[in-house]
Amino acid sequence: MRSPLSRLGRVSSVSVDADGITARSRREVVLDVSFDGRRIYSFWLHRDGTRAGAPGTWQVPWPGSLHRFLSGTTRLTLAVHESQEVVFDQEVTLGDGSGRIAVVNTAGQPLSLDKSLRLVQTFDSRSEENVRPLLDAIDHVLAGLEQAGIHAFLAYGTLLGAVRDGRLIGHDSDADLGYVSEHEHPVDAIRESFRVQRALTQAGYRITRYSALAFKVDVVESDGVVRGLDVFGGFMRDGYLHLMGEIRTPFKRSWVTPLGTATLEGRSFPVPADTDRFLTATYGRSWRVPDPAFHFATPRSTHRRFDGWFRGIRVRRPLWDRVYSRRRAPSGTPSGLARWVAEREDPALPVVDLGCGTGSDALWLARRGTPVTGLDFVRRGFERAEEEAVAEGLDARFLVCNLLELRSVLATGALVAADRGPRVVIARHLADHLGAGARRHAWTAARMMLHDGGRLYLEFLVQRGDGRLARQQRARVRKPRAVARELRALGATIVERETVRIPRSDRDGGSPAKTCRMVATWQ
Repeated sequence: MRSPLSRLGRVSSVSVDADGITARSRREVVLDVSFDGRRIYSFWLHRDGTRAGAPGTWQVPWPGSLHRFLSGTTRLTLAVHESQEVVFDQEVTLGDGSGRIAVVNTAGQPLSLDKSLRLVQTFDSRSEENVRPLLDAIDHVLAGLEQAGIHAFLAYGTLLGAVRDGRLIGHDSDADLGYVSEHEHPVDAIRESFRVQRALTQAGYRITRYSALAFKVDVVESDGVVRGLDVFGGFMRDGYLHLMGEIRTPFKRSWVTPLGTATLEGRSFPVPADTDRFLTATYGRSWRVPDPAFHFATPRSTHRRFDGWFRGIRVRRPLWDRVYSRRRAPSGTPSGLARWVAEREDPALPVVDLGCGTGSDALWLARRGTPVTGLDFVRRGFERAEEEAVAEGLDARFLVCNLLELRSVLATGALVAADRGPRVVIARHLADHLGAGARRHAWTAARMMLHDGGRLYLEFLVQRGDGRLARQQRARVRKPRAVARELRALGATIVERETVRIPRSDRDGGSPAKTCRMVATWQ
């Protein structure tokens, strides 16, 4: 079967403007976009574009994640990926035209777009010294998995790079491991995955869980860049291989084990027994042809199975990952709810900010002398606040708590409650972002934390406005009577409730027309 990338037609009539890139080609083609000699991203002309003007002409808009960089001048080169034929090479000015365009992070390190159009530091901009800790971590995590009884192997892009070139793929940005469990039932595979996570956590690794069958190990590279080492669990069932990520396909266990070896960056690592079949199942028969703009075409039936079995603990996680895709500095201005709580409560009384986001309220309260614990399920959201709290010597800590996962709720609730005494729990715009199950978990956590007394302060949307909070974060209107009913079902007493008009100058950018503030206690 020929690769779709081999059916290349002539690319002509290329133009670049503020709206994007326009080109003509009768057949599909993958194009690399470079700024001042450095590849920034790649795209499929037909798949990613829309028809424009003359027959065979397509326009591909600039990716949204690049917009903030597109002001200035750059030497823009457009090349056919497979042949590296240059079809456009000119100085281009975009935006106000001031200075050279530089796609870099706040530390000046080069960024590119991965196949999902996320801004990342790809391997083609990293040195051997930079990636050595990642290769060391692959060795160590594989050894740790082996000690836990798991025979893991290189998977996805890491396996592809090893088999195809013996190197990390230049346009890739993380490393992938996989394993196929001896269990055949999803529940047994889930229990095993959490057991493996505990073993790696005890070995000193920081873990972020993607789903009930996949997690990420954080690896710090030589210059401080944090790289993800993803561990995808899998199992055989009814003659099908199920591997978290994207794979459900007819398969034989003998095509996976006994494991073979392949060389990656000069080191030997375990790989599936039949790498050709495994990579064909992952990327299709054209896996030998490089495609930096590859998109997984996962059947809907596979998505539904994996969502139902494993992904209930990450509902709306992609939304919040995008919100916090850049390390946002906490605002120096507290929310109205934080001020309201500060006016009513003793500053010496500990506060738990449930769903703390960037940690703005938590930091403001801590600077007033209040002991604070900030909880959220996206660590990147509160990283800056955590660093500021440490630098200033504040009595503030920040912890990951996933309200979609009962084990996380109970463990965090017990940890906080272990410090005996009354406290305050605040939850601002939490109820209007959570489904019924997660709200019940939130109220359960609050009840545990307030075992020795104190109050729960809530604020949530009751009337939608046109502000950024409701529009971009998709906050949902909640009925105060319904929220009160949920709290009472868990033994709470509603002691106060009021409706607040939110002015357009609110720090959320003008947000909801009205919110409800509610105070609850447990006796």
